[in-house]
Amino acid sequence: MNIGTYTLGARLDSLNYLEAQDALIDIIEKSSDVVLDMTDCHYVSSAGLRVLLLAKKTTAAQGIKLYLVGVNAEVKDVMDVTGFTSFFDIYETMEDCMKAIDDSD
Repeated sequence: MNIGTYTLGARLDSLNYLEAQDALIDIIEKSSDVVLDMTDCHYVSSAGLRVLLLAKKTTAAQGIKLYLVGVNAEVKDVMDVTGFTSFFDIYETMEDCMKAIDDSD
């Protein structure tokens, strides 16, 4: 199993969404599952939400899973309001996520 991981910085917004999007697409193309580490991310704009949605659609189309790790309360609130939390498998820690991936095999 080839698990690709991408770690976001403090913000996912109009200033850096293209970089994150390109990196995620590259990882998705090379991986059997993808983990997006959001532990350090404290702000997601509408542009950032579009990146998350694109990543989810792309992984789903390829039959692979996308996992989010370390989504903080502020970002989770935005994701709750927009309905995004229902689209993703979200884990508190990388350890919890890796255990869930191992258990699903």
